[in-house]
Amino acid sequence: MRHDDPRLPTSPGFWRSPLRGTWFTSVLGLVLLVGITVLFVTGLVSYAAYNPDLAPVNDQTPDKGILGFYLFSWPTNPSWLYRLTQGLHVTLGIVLIPVLLAKLWSVVPKLFTLPPARSLAHALERISLLLLVGGGLFEFTTGVLNVQLDYLFPGSFYPLHFYGAWVFFAAFLAHAALKTPTALRAVRGRRLDEGELAAARPDPPTVSRRGALWFVGGASLLLLVTTAGQSIGGALRRTALLAPHGGADPGSGPNGFQINKTAAYAGIDTKETGEEAWRLVVTGRGGRTVRLSRAQLLRLPQHSAALPIACVEGWSTADQWWRGVRLRDLAALVGYEVDPPDVLVESIQRHGAFRRAALRANQVADPRSLLALQVNGEDLSPDHGYPARVIVPAAPGVLNTKWVARMTFGDL
Repeated sequence: MRHDDPRLPTSPGFWRSPLRGTWFTSVLGLVLLVGITVLFVTGLVSYAAYNPDLAPVNDQTPDKGILGFYLFSWPTNPSWLYRLTQGLHVTLGIVLIPVLLAKLWSVVPKLFTLPPARSLAHALERISLLLLVGGGLFEFTTGVLNVQLDYLFPGSFYPLHFYGAWVFFAAFLAHAALKTPTALRAVRGRRLDEGELAAARPDPPTVSRRGALWFVGGASLLLLVTTAGQSIGGALRRTALLAPHGGADPGSGPNGFQINKTAAYAGIDTKETGEEAWRLVVTGRGGRTVRLSRAQLLRLPQHSAALPIACVEGWSTADQWWRGVRLRDLAALVGYEVDPPDVLVESIQRHGAFRRAALRANQVADPRSLLALQVNGEDLSPDHGYPARVIVPAAPGVLNTKWVARMTFGDL
């Protein structure tokens, strides 16, 4: 068959939809221009929140090189900062899926255009499109799988999503630089039928292009309504039907709020966490070390803080009332009475990427940063980190280490 045979996708006559056109594609492209830029920025912010340049235990992408040029010390104010930025990142990513798919559908005839390259410049453009389409599908797919807690990756989610984001966004910027002027002219001029994307022999329309855009917008709105509640919380959590942490709070009582990993999943043995066996080992200046039972921790000055938990999957809890010993008071016990330093926190948990995590000095110094022993007026449950867990304002959930066994204060 010849490549111009109307039965082949390489032929312009194969594509008959009357919806395709410069205006339709341009509207979708401009929405993605704004949305994907916000996604990329909030993704970089999320990565910075892990403090990967603080210590190797926090760094899931040790070979990032210059890609970590922007990293900064993550603040503790406001306490809901990570809840906002990561909730926006995940929710917006899901909401943009119908827009992305519609945009890819609108330009799919160009992917089959022959010859593959008419010139060097055209070849480079086709390669950038390959990176753009492939990178976009990869980033959105891995993001959705991670949100749904389906870890079906050929490796760790963190480096795959991080490096994929840089490749995708570089191709996206190149494409935007070439196409944004054309898109703006098309939208301003309302040229509904002109352009190379329009079908040469369109079928009779069954819906207008504006109607198709309303359909895409409605799909995005539906995803917003059935997802956003997992990060907003409250009564809206019940509307998050497509989110693994949507619906009603798990269980009841003071410990009845969301978790990712249970004590059983983490391999926590109650023999290790019992009053007789468990001790917190705190090490500080000059190797000074103290060992504290839970009863001894409870005799230290107790402080309370209302803080949420927010995780990379986009879900978060409402503020819970945590009570325990301030991290800076523990630092003072081992020689850091003034200006507490960084701390390495280690868990009884034996497997998992964040069974150890480092916190910056500003996080340790915040008076709301606690080694929590109780929540909402009751002892922590095993699933929430009994006998003790860290809770730090604005820190990603994985840095709020549960089942803490050891804390080492000092420069990391």
